[in-house]
Amino acid sequence: MSSSPSFSTTPQSKEDADYNKICDEYNHLIETIPKANGWRGEPLCNYNGFWLNTMILKSNFFLQSYFKSQTTDIFLASVMKSGTTWLKALMFSTLNRHLYSFSDHYLLRHGPQSTFPLLDFESYPITDFTSFPTPRLFATHFPRTLLPSCMIPCKFVYLCREPKDVLISYWHFMNKLRSKDLPPVSLDDAVDLFCKGILDYGSFWEHVLSYWRASLEYPDKILFLKYEEVKKEPEVVVRKLATFMGKPFTAEEVEKKVVENIVDLCSFQTLSNMEVNKKGVENFGRVEAGVENRHFLRNGEIGDWKNYLSEEMKQRIDGITHEKLKGSGLIFDASDGLY
Repeated sequence: MSSSPSFSTTPQSKEDADYNKICDEYNHLIETIPKANGWRGEPLCNYNGFWLNTMILKSNFFLQSYFKSQTTDIFLASVMKSGTTWLKALMFSTLNRHLYSFSDHYLLRHGPQSTFPLLDFESYPITDFTSFPTPRLFATHFPRTLLPSCMIPCKFVYLCREPKDVLISYWHFMNKLRSKDLPPVSLDDAVDLFCKGILDYGSFWEHVLSYWRASLEYPDKILFLKYEEVKKEPEVVVRKLATFMGKPFTAEEVEKKVVENIVDLCSFQTLSNMEVNKKGVENFGRVEAGVENRHFLRNGEIGDWKNYLSEEMKQRIDGITHEKLKGSGLIFDASDGLY
């Protein structure tokens, strides 16, 4: 396993005692923290029960110390490959519907990932978001327990998805990002790692439960959505989003079918056929290597896992799902293969 990088205790711009303290804490942690091989060949670190790569772990340290939330902020949170790209498009288009016409929309020229920032790739000095119009939209894949305390009182939209579909989508995505010098991750290894919770941001089940339990305690602050319900009733969900974000649709907008137009614009078929999502590249934070937009729009269907997983794999994942969610009150549609 390759050694984990540390980072300099002297920022280029100025001496900063707080920054130096963060560096010392991070470097000490990296030396002592449990590690495992990640899906892209890089080490993952077990931080407070969740697996993070060193870049994301470093970013979490910076966010904890430097990110300043506003009470009106709205965050989209999810496990990776749960439909985040789609929901980003829906949230952005719903909240900013007064800024664009459907014939000359932002999404016709830019990938959905660019609509609002993913905080997980922030570095020092952290981006100045104070000029963003309110309410500000942000995205994160951090579990609830790893969020900066300043974010907890804010509104969150959480999106979860059937775990077997998440696994297959994550497996495809990571193999596309994996170095061509390395062999692809086999499906057998992918299932084993997923079941053990060894993936970016940790266990699927613990991640989902961290937000589910909070949504029960603070239902006015956390809108908990399932990918499957968005897929089946997108117009209903878009109306929920609009109300939750403080911008419900007017009777005139309903009559003009604005809801339907947003759903059509943000549909998988529409987005995946746009030229920008066929050839464009999205960069995150100060990450040097971007990700091609087409990798964010692979399939979008419910039940794609059936094309890949054996009955034994299915039973293993379903068994963990049943045990982890038992007694939580989180219930899924059995027709989607969920417990």
